[in-house]
Amino acid sequence: MKTNDGVPEQGQNRMLERNRKPVSDPDHKSAPDRQYQPNQSDQQNQPSQSQPSQPHHHGHALAGILGPAFVAAVAYVDPGNVAANITSGARYGYLLVWVLVLANCMSVLIQYQSAKLGIVTGKSLPEILGERLGDAGRFMFFMQAEVIAIATDLAEVIGGAISLKLLFGLPLFIGGCIIGAVSTILLIFEKGATHRVFEKLIIGLLLVITFGFIAGLFIAPPNPKDVLTGLIPRFKGTDTVLMATSMLGATVMPHAIYLHSTLVNDHYAPGEKKPGVRKLLHGSKIDVVWALLLAGSVNLALLILAANSLHGMTGTDTIEGAQRAIQHVLGPVIGTIFSVGLLASSLSSTSVGTYAGSEIMHGLLRIKAPMWACRVVTLVPALVVLWFAKNPTQALIVGQVVLSVGIPFAIIPLMRYTHDRTLMGEYVDGPVKHAVNIMVTVLIVALNVLLIVLTLLGKA
Repeated sequence: MKTNDGVPEQGQNRMLERNRKPVSDPDHKSAPDRQYQPNQSDQQNQPSQSQPSQPHHHGHALAGILGPAFVAAVAYVDPGNVAANITSGARYGYLLVWVLVLANCMSVLIQYQSAKLGIVTGKSLPEILGERLGDAGRFMFFMQAEVIAIATDLAEVIGGAISLKLLFGLPLFIGGCIIGAVSTILLIFEKGATHRVFEKLIIGLLLVITFGFIAGLFIAPPNPKDVLTGLIPRFKGTDTVLMATSMLGATVMPHAIYLHSTLVNDHYAPGEKKPGVRKLLHGSKIDVVWALLLAGSVNLALLILAANSLHGMTGTDTIEGAQRAIQHVLGPVIGTIFSVGLLASSLSSTSVGTYAGSEIMHGLLRIKAPMWACRVVTLVPALVVLWFAKNPTQALIVGQVVLSVGIPFAIIPLMRYTHDRTLMGEYVDGPVKHAVNIMVTVLIVALNVLLIVLTLLGKA
């Protein structure tokens, strides 16, 4: 059956589905009987009675919803994670496989919560923080988030510079400049009608990363039984506890939490019709599971590759040493492919990190700075380190500690807001899910605090 404007009745009913959003409450008090009003985007999504409905390519198709989580997932396969996973496998074999599996499960939960907050409220986590904090609070929160963004970019630019040195023999500083320039070009596509182009470029790089880091497994397949033994939670000495703490504590990337709540809304160009909230949440679950499954598989492949081919070898604590070891054991072709994967990891993760920094500034300070300016702010410190540091890989460790400091500032507000009925309405987290969220948050925050303390004491 069709309506007067020629749109099928069933389709029109779906288009009239509203993304419901609570009325603003300046005092942020609980209001169980609050009346809800459609937000502006809901009103724009309603077809006009005087104008025919405009066709759009994605509509309610599930394929049109997928993408944001794959961009966020790049944070989980950055050069810092590459170094940690290879070191773990080379030192302890398959012992800590279970740690990566647990870490990936937690990352799925946290990234979905970020996507859910963005979908239901129509705002990013930094925007909500900016609305609820005073001027001094917003500035202080921004300063710590900006330090985190710089620390994140530090690891990613250094990793890219190392990959260019391995591939072409370029000096680290020149390699860092090239990484900065290319990543800036990628960021040209991150807004408006070309945002999906940006998503496709990042997903393409993610596929290159995947191939680059798992290719060695095809040359030297591991014993499945050995891998399965690594799923049994256990430790062997204090060093393995410290390594597990580092791996679990580094599971959550603060900028990925901030950004995912933005990506789910930037996924749609201005004026483009969106599916309803329930449809978006359903699609986001699938998006997050598949994206983090891919990222988790890459990290697991790196650990297994190191455990199978590099176990017991010395000199694998640095990315360069690991690449040389891989090349020695598996041949120059696999070594080159690994370097290409590392390069793709750096380009994609540094682009996403700068994107996150821009959105943090916009949400907290309400300043929409040009993307190139945000790129310069985070790139310059990395180039300074590449110019002066004798062992840039050591900067990756320092950067990881700084990231640990920023994790509570991202994850605690996220779990609080998704349990706030004035924000989430009918989509608020129930008591059971909130309890699980609290346990995961406490575990991650405690591990990161432990990692910071151990590092300051010189034991990590």
